[in-house]
Amino acid sequence: MIVSKSGGLIYNREFHTGLSKLTSNDYLILAGSFHGMHAITSQLSPAPRVPYITPQNNMLAPSPFPNRPTGIEVMESSHFRLQCFQTQTGTKFLLVTEPQQPNVDTMMKKVYELYADFVMKNPFYTVEMPIRCEKFDRGLDGFIKVRG
Repeated sequence: MIVSKSGGLIYNREFHTGLSKLTSNDYLILAGSFHGMHAITSQLSPAPRVPYITPQNNMLAPSPFPNRPTGIEVMESSHFRLQCFQTQTGTKFLLVTEPQQPNVDTMMKKVYELYADFVMKNPFYTVEMPIRCEKFDRGLDGFIKVRG
């Protein structure tokens, strides 16, 4: 799934047949719920203290440009793992796998590369809108077939 920075589901796809299917409404609810949890948990992360001289003193203070705290990145149960990769622009890539699936980070980065190459470089794509790009779909299919 790909979730826009405002929490809207802009792409979802199932790659394995035979699994329980979610409805499109279920995907919308899952994307919105995860976006909310991610936003809340990013607020729970404290801003790191870094050397920054304030006009009043020479003590440590929160930097005016701290590294953005991340929210929830992995949700795991005995039956599935939901992994999140957030881009600098706030777009979230969510991947649901088996708990023992290896190299999920590598897979997420490859999906992001495909997104950057085929979606963001597409002159007909409007940011934050649902993704309808055949080259992106074919790229994902090719990547999944190689991995599967």
